[in-house]
Amino acid sequence: MSRVAIVEGIRTPFIKARTLFKDIPAQELGRIVTRELLDKTELDPDLVDEVIFGNVSQPPEAANIARVISIMSGISIRKIACTVHRNCASGIESVTSAYEKLICNYAEVIIAGGTESMSNIPLLYPKEFAEFLAGLNRAKKGPGRIKAMLRFRLSFFKPIIGVMLGLTDPTCGLNMGQTAEVLAREFGISRRAQDEFALLSHKRAIASRDKLKEEIVPVLPPPKYGILVDKDNGPRDNQTLETLGKLPPYFDRQSGTVTVGNSCSLTDGAVAVLVMKEEKAKELGYKPLGYIRSYAYAGLEPSRMGLGPAYAIPLALKRASLKFNEIQLLEINEAFAAQIIACEAALSSKDFAYTNFGLDKPIGSVNREILNVNGGAIALGHPVGSTGTRLILTLLKEMARKNINLGLVSLCVGGGQGAAIILER
Repeated sequence: MSRVAIVEGIRTPFIKARTLFKDIPAQELGRIVTRELLDKTELDPDLVDEVIFGNVSQPPEAANIARVISIMSGISIRKIACTVHRNCASGIESVTSAYEKLICNYAEVIIAGGTESMSNIPLLYPKEFAEFLAGLNRAKKGPGRIKAMLRFRLSFFKPIIGVMLGLTDPTCGLNMGQTAEVLAREFGISRRAQDEFALLSHKRAIASRDKLKEEIVPVLPPPKYGILVDKDNGPRDNQTLETLGKLPPYFDRQSGTVTVGNSCSLTDGAVAVLVMKEEKAKELGYKPLGYIRSYAYAGLEPSRMGLGPAYAIPLALKRASLKFNEIQLLEINEAFAAQIIACEAALSSKDFAYTNFGLDKPIGSVNREILNVNGGAIALGHPVGSTGTRLILTLLKEMARKNINLGLVSLCVGGGQGAAIILER
C-alpha cells in the first residue's frame, strides 16, 4: 500500500496565554503558518485539495476555522476545508484525517494542522442575563420597559470563565488538574518526582532553543508590531527544584501535589504540515520528513484521562507490527508531570498489560533518554488544538537530526481518550 508522507511543517512560537499573542486570534495564527508553509515549500496553492485544522475553543467569529484559514491564506474558494475537534488530540486528528482521505484517494495534497488562542477564549454570562436582555429588547416603551428593567440582578454580571469550563469534564465533574491528582494518588507519585520531571522539561527546552527555531516562523504581534517573536516564551532559564518546590498545590489545595509548575500552561500557537502520498511527493520533487506507519485512538475513564497514552500506544504498536523497544524516539505530551509518570508506570506494568490487553509481558519501559528530548509542554506550553501537530513536527525534525527510523507521538485527551501515531523515515 502507498505510504502517506509528511513533507514539511512549520509552527509559530508557543506563547503563554495573555502575553505576546493575546491580540492575535486563532484564525490569524493558523493563517500565518499555512501561508508560511506554502511559501517554504514553494507549493502552488491550487494543488491543495483540502485544509484540515484542529481547534478546541471554536471561536464564534470564525466558524469552521479551517475554512477561514484556508481562504485567508490565499487558497482558492473552490478548495474545501474542515475543522476537527478531539480535545487535546485535535492536532493529531487533523493529520490522521488527512491520512484517511489520501489513502481513500479522495485527495492528493492536504494541509493539516492545529491552532489555538487560549488568550481569546471568552468569558460567558449566565443564561438569565441573556433572557433579561431579550426581554428588555422586546419590551415596549413606558411601563413594559420599566417592568423589564426591574428584573435586572447584579448576579447577571458574574462571569463564567470559558477556559475553566472547557477544561472541566462534564461526565465526571473533574477539571484536568484534578484528574492528574487522581493518578498521582493511584500510582503513589510524589511531589518531588513531579517537580524533578518538570525541571527536566525546562532544562531540555532551554538547551534545544536553537534546534526548535528550525520549526518556528517568527511573528510580529499587534498592535504595535514592535518586536519579532522567534522563540517560545514558556521555558525558564532560571528554573530550579527549589523554586518549583515552593509552589502550592493548585487543584487540591489541602493535600494535592499537582502545581502550576509541574503542569503545562495555557498557551497560544499554531502548526501546519503538508501531507500527501509518497508518489505525489516524488512527483513534486519533495524529500519528505517522514511517513505515517500507524495510529490509534483509545478510550478510558474520564477521571483517569491522563493514562490515555498507555491505552493508545499498544494499539498503534500492534497495527504497525512493532514492539515498544523498537521505537527510537518518543514524544508524549506533558499535560502534567503526574500524568506522564503514571503512563511510565502503566506501560512497564505486567498487571496493566494483562488486564487491558491480555498480554503476558509489560508493554515496555519508557527510556527517558529518548523521551521529549527537546522538552515538552510543561516548558513549551500546550495550545490544546495545536499540540498534536507540534509533537509530530518536532519528532520528525529530531529523527532527521539523529538519522533514526522509528518514532512515536502520544497524548492524553480530556474526556478520557488517548492518541498515538507511529512515524517512520
